[in-house]
Amino acid sequence: MDMLYTGLLIVGVAVAVWVLIKILAAPVKFIFKWLINGAVGFALLFLANFVGGFFDFSVPVNLVTCLVAGGFGIPGVIFLVVATLFFL
Repeated sequence: MDMLYTGLLIVGVAVAVWVLIKILAAPVKFIFKWLINGAVGFALLFLANFVGGFFDFSVPVNLVTCLVAGGFGIPGVIFLVVATLFFL
């Protein structure tokens, strides 16, 4: 009888760990995606300023532009470049 309870306990713990991993995997993937998107956005913002320096053009680096570049990534940097070209 003790082996049956031990076996059921092991299976129950394994299922609980598997469910916990499945529940926690989605937020981790979401956070990792946002971190990658933010890193690409920041890199492109500084690349746009580096290349724009050759053409007398720069996107101001402040809290708002960093949030847009980090939050939206490539489309955010494109928006910032276009907005700077036409509106600033």
